[in-house]
Amino acid sequence: MPLTLNRREALKGAVSAASFGPISASLATENDANLSADKLNIGVIGVGNRGASNIAEIKSQNIVALCDVDRQYLDAMALRYPDARICSEFRELLEQPGLDAVLISTPDHTHFHAAMTAMRRGLHVYCEKPLAHSIWETREMAAAAKRFRVVTQTGNQHHASDGYRRAVEIIRSDVLGEVKEVHAWTNRPIWPQGVERPKHSPPIPEHLDWDAWLGPAPARPYHDTYHPRGWRGWHDFGCGAIGDMGPHLLDPVVWAFNLGAPTTIAAESSEVNDETFPTWSIVYLDFLVGEVKKPLKLIWYDGDKQPPEGLTGIERLPPHGVLFMGKRAKLFAPQYGGPPIVIPNEKGDSIELPEPFLPPSPGHHQEWLAACKQGGTASCDFSYGARLTEICLLGNIAIRTGKTLKWDDQQMRTSNGVDVERLLRREYREGWNVQV
Repeated sequence: MPLTLNRREALKGAVSAASFGPISASLATENDANLSADKLNIGVIGVGNRGASNIAEIKSQNIVALCDVDRQYLDAMALRYPDARICSEFRELLEQPGLDAVLISTPDHTHFHAAMTAMRRGLHVYCEKPLAHSIWETREMAAAAKRFRVVTQTGNQHHASDGYRRAVEIIRSDVLGEVKEVHAWTNRPIWPQGVERPKHSPPIPEHLDWDAWLGPAPARPYHDTYHPRGWRGWHDFGCGAIGDMGPHLLDPVVWAFNLGAPTTIAAESSEVNDETFPTWSIVYLDFLVGEVKKPLKLIWYDGDKQPPEGLTGIERLPPHGVLFMGKRAKLFAPQYGGPPIVIPNEKGDSIELPEPFLPPSPGHHQEWLAACKQGGTASCDFSYGARLTEICLLGNIAIRTGKTLKWDDQQMRTSNGVDVERLLRREYREGWNVQV
């Protein structure tokens, strides 16, 4: 039974080939009336947990289709949107006529398939971070967004925070002095890692479409360690701690320095196996920054690991954070875009902070909605999200190989002979290949 949608009059700001450019906060604010008057018809893929939070941010629009492999989540959300078409397989949702856009909040291993199918059909896409499960996928998604001229946004919502904007302003103003080193850490994983595959399989719950949940991943028996929350630690489904928190914590670093790909990546970790990411890891990434190609070292810590005691100038480090090590002062950027803190290196030294110069965001989801309707791009579109995600995925490759990688960004391979081909692009289960 096809989805029946009452299509409203053509959106006033229909996106055209010539309309793309950054969308400003002021433009979005000035057009708030248009945002509510000309509603988008949006389909949502993944409606539980993070999906429910995303739906709350776009509820001003027409939520016309809901998809989830878990009937418990789906039925609960359908009570809020009784007129929406529901299904358990996202390919069914994307076949429905009348959609303008989709919001994807599935596990990492299905981001690529849902987003690529949507973009090929001319739909605007909001996709949760990390953007995709492999480096090849991230690059294909960024290229497709440009090719099909659709508006995209990576679900990295703290990119819209005042705290991250202020951190970027401070770093770019050079008041910290030259920054040669950055440390970022998280207490993740808070799900199983460093474990082997379960040896038994309980019955599949009646409310779960297990085959649809697996999607393009290799077939395996159901176990509740994967769904609903444990999937992040498994190689076939998630991207580990750096894939979960890296897009948040490394965002102000990539943003402030306009980072591209690292030149060298190395890692140390607890024991590595073929099923899950390790219980802890430390990743070392070297970059060349700016036109003069100054070196910048980025060090990532997860599990129970943190920067060495005494390095930070902070008496007790919180569970997550980013520390920029400047010649004159350090800058601590708290988790989730909280207000940054400047710590002078010399006692009594005064650091004069710059006046704000980055425009505020109307909200991460609102940026996307405004760009869908009026043209332009959102601040964390797939081109930016691909860069950010690729850095995290390269960290994972260094962890899994246990070798130092000299990375050739243009050729998408190592230049020092380390074979990483199988980790750059995965094989999909039969019936799940996607045209690019």
